[in-house]
Amino acid sequence: MSDDGATLIDLIRHGEPSGGPMFRGSKDDPLSETGWRQMRTAISSEDRWDVIVTSPLQRCRGFAEWLGAEHGLDVEVVDRLREVSFGDWEGKTAADIEAAYGDHLKRFWADPVANTPAGGEVLTAFSERVLGGWTQLKATYPGKRILLVCHGGVIRMILANVLGIPLSQSFSGFAVPFACRSRIRVDRTPHGEFSALLSHTPLASEPHLR
Repeated sequence: MSDDGATLIDLIRHGEPSGGPMFRGSKDDPLSETGWRQMRTAISSEDRWDVIVTSPLQRCRGFAEWLGAEHGLDVEVVDRLREVSFGDWEGKTAADIEAAYGDHLKRFWADPVANTPAGGEVLTAFSERVLGGWTQLKATYPGKRILLVCHGGVIRMILANVLGIPLSQSFSGFAVPFACRSRIRVDRTPHGEFSALLSHTPLASEPHLR
C-alpha cells in the first residue's frame, strides 16, 4: 500500500526478444539473454510492489513470473494488455516492410490511426482494448503499488491517455525502448480521478520494434 493512499503503477516494457529486430506484436518470442539482462538491470533492490500484472506474451510473462517468485508476489495475467497485432507485418523487419509496402511504414509512424498495416489491429480498437485493461487494473488494486510488465504499444496507449496526446501522434511523440520504465500516480478524490506521469526513464536506446 502506498503511504498516502494513491495508486502507484510502474510500467516496464519487456527487454529484447529472441530472434532479432522485427515487428512482433502478436508473435510470441521469449526474451533473449540480452533481454533478461536488460530487465534485471532495470529493477532496483529498492523497488517495492504489492502485485505484478503482465501481458500474456512470453517476453513479458516470463520475466513477470520469475520476479513474482523471487519476491513472493502474486502475478496477474491480463489478456487485454497484449501488444497490438501488426497483421501482415508480423515477423518482418523494417527493411522487409519497406521493400514490400513502399512508404507505408513511414506513414504508419507518422499517423498510425490512418495507416493500419494490412491485416493488423486498428489503433482505435487497440487503444480501447488497452484502456479497458488499464481501467480494470486501477479498479482492482486501488491504493496499491503495481508493476505492469507490458509492451511499447501498450505503454504508448496508456501515456497518450494520461497526457492527452492524440492517438495519431502516439507512436512518434516519445521513445519507449526495451526495459524502459514509467511511473504513473493515480489519485481518487471527491472531484474525480486524477492521473499524472511521475517519470519516464529509458534504460538505453533501442529500436522501436515489437
